[in-house]
Amino acid sequence: MGVDSAISVSVSYPLGTTPACEKDAKALEFIEEMTKYCDNVQKNVLSEILAQNAGTEYLQQWKLDGVPDRETFKAKVPVVKYEDLLPYIQRIANGDRSPILSSHPISEFLTSSGTSAGERKLMPTIAAEMDRRQKLYSLLMPVMNLYVPGLDKGKGLYFLFIKAETKTPSGLVARPVLTSYYKSDQFKTRPFDPYNVYTSPNETILCVDAFQSMYSQMLCGLIYREQVLRCGAVFASGLVRAIKFLQLNWEQLAQDIETGYLSPKITDQTVRDCVSKILKPGQELARFIRKECCEGNWEGIITRIWPNTKYLDVIVTGAMAQYIPILDYYSGNLPKTCTMYASSECYFGLNLTPMVNPSEVCYTIMPNMGYFEFIPHDRSGNDSVTELLDLADLEVGKEYELVITTYSGLCRYRVGDILQVKSFHNSAPQFKFIRRKNVLLSIDADKTDETELQTAVENASELLKEFNTKVVEYTSYGDTKTIPGHYVIYWELLVEDPVNGPSDSVLDQCCLAMEESLNSVYRQSRVADNSIGPLEIRVVKSGTFEELMDYAITRGASINQYKVPRCVSFTPIMELLDSRVVSVHFSPAPPHWTSERRF
Repeated sequence: MGVDSAISVSVSYPLGTTPACEKDAKALEFIEEMTKYCDNVQKNVLSEILAQNAGTEYLQQWKLDGVPDRETFKAKVPVVKYEDLLPYIQRIANGDRSPILSSHPISEFLTSSGTSAGERKLMPTIAAEMDRRQKLYSLLMPVMNLYVPGLDKGKGLYFLFIKAETKTPSGLVARPVLTSYYKSDQFKTRPFDPYNVYTSPNETILCVDAFQSMYSQMLCGLIYREQVLRCGAVFASGLVRAIKFLQLNWEQLAQDIETGYLSPKITDQTVRDCVSKILKPGQELARFIRKECCEGNWEGIITRIWPNTKYLDVIVTGAMAQYIPILDYYSGNLPKTCTMYASSECYFGLNLTPMVNPSEVCYTIMPNMGYFEFIPHDRSGNDSVTELLDLADLEVGKEYELVITTYSGLCRYRVGDILQVKSFHNSAPQFKFIRRKNVLLSIDADKTDETELQTAVENASELLKEFNTKVVEYTSYGDTKTIPGHYVIYWELLVEDPVNGPSDSVLDQCCLAMEESLNSVYRQSRVADNSIGPLEIRVVKSGTFEELMDYAITRGASINQYKVPRCVSFTPIMELLDSRVVSVHFSPAPPHWTSERRF
C-alpha cells in the first residue's frame, strides 16, 4: 500500500450528512485509509525516508547498513534536540551542498518560533515538503463542510500575513513556514475552490508592511461584509489584533469606503491596484460602519459587522486559550474551530471534530506526514528518554512528548510538544495539545522559557547596582487583557539606601533591558509585528513573596519543597500580588531588532 494512495473504504459521516462534493468524498476516504492502517503507513513512511536519505552524512555515521527495519533504526539512531543538529545546520547555512541531512537539496530554512541562543531555530526543508503540506491543507475544508453546510455560498475573512525573511551566507532563504507557504505557487496559483474563497486578494496578504497588509485586508473584509461566512487568523491573538485595528482605524476605513478612494497611507502599488478594483463609493456602507463603531461598543462587533459569520477559524489551544474570553466578547460566543496542528518542523494532522468546545479540541495525526514516536511524559520534570513508542501503541489518558523523523532530514527530533491521548479515530490516536515543553510566557508567536526570563532579570538588575538595590524575588504572567498583550514582571526589591534608591526612569530602563535580553521572536513581535506591547514591571512591597509562600502552604504545599513560581495565572495569587504593588513601570522604547540574523 503506497503512503499517499487512496482506496474505497467504509466511511461514516457525522450528523447524518454526506460529503459536499466528489472531491470532498475522496479527501475523506483518504483520511479514513490513513487512520485505519496507521501502523502500516508509518512503517512505509519510515522506509521511504530512510531509503531517500540513506546516503546522507548524518545517517551513515550510525552504520545502518542500507535501509534498516524500524527496530534497527530505533536501536542505532539517537534521539536529539536542536543543539545536537546545529553543527550540521550551520554547515548547510554556510554553503555546504553535500548530502548532510537530506539527499534532496535543501530548498530553504523554515524559522521556528522556538529559539536557540536567542535566535529563531532554522529548520531545513526540501521542495517536496510543500506538496505534503498542501495535501494536509486540502483535507481541512472537506471535514468542515460536514459540520457547516453552505460554505460555498460566501467568503472567508482571514487575516493572513507574511513576515520578514533573511538569507543565510549560502543564499538560502530563512523565513517562517507560513510566509513560505503564502509565497509558494501552491498558494498563489491555487485553483478556484468555491468552498475556500478569501475576501483578501493575494497582494494584500503578500504585502510585507504589517499596517498596509492589515488595513487593506480589513477594508476588503468590510466591503464584502454580507458575503463573509467565517472569520479567522492563524492564531487567536491575530484575530484579536485585527479587531483592535478596526477600533483604531474605523474612521479612515469608512472614509475610504464613502469616497471610493484608498487612503494615501497605503503606498504599496500592487496593493493599491488590487484594492482599487474592489473599492467603489459606498455611502450606505460607510454610514453603517460609523454607526456601529462610533459609540465604542465592541461587544458582538464581529456578528454586527459580519452578520452571516458561522464560526471563527483560529487556534485557541495551548497558550492561545487565554484569548477565548475576549473572542467570545467580540463574537457573541460564536464557535471557535481549531482545524490543524502544524509546526515549522513538520505538519502533523487535523481536527476531525472542529465544532467542539475549545477545551475538547483533539488533533488526529496523519501518519503519512512523517514518522512519529512518543516519549512517555514524566510530570516530575525528569528529562531522561525511556523507550519510545509508536503512533499505534499509545494509551488513552497518557501524556507524551512528540518526536519526529521527516523527509527533510530531521531524525528522531524532539519537537517539545506535550500531547495527551484522548481517544482514537480508527487506529490513529487523537491528541489534546497540552503545552510546549519549558515555555513560561507566550503572548503571540513568542515562547519565553524560565532560563531566558532569568537571564533577562539578571541583565536588568545590573542597572540597579549603583543604587545598592537588588531583585529579591520575581514572578511573571502574560497579560492579554490589554491589546496587544504584554509581559508583566513582578519584582520585590531590596533597597539598602531608600534615600538614594532607583528612580522611576531607571526602573523604566530596567523594562527595556529585559526586552533587549529576550529572544528575537519576542523582539520581532514587539518591533515589526506590533503583536506584543511594552514590557511592564510591577514593584511589590517588601515581604510580598513571603506572603505568597504562606498562601501556597495553606493550600497544601510543602514548606521544604516550595519554590517561587516564575509564572502565575491563578486569580487569588495575582490578586495578592496586585494588592501589594507600590509602583508600575513600562519599557520606554521598543527593543532592538533586525531581520538580519547571526550565522
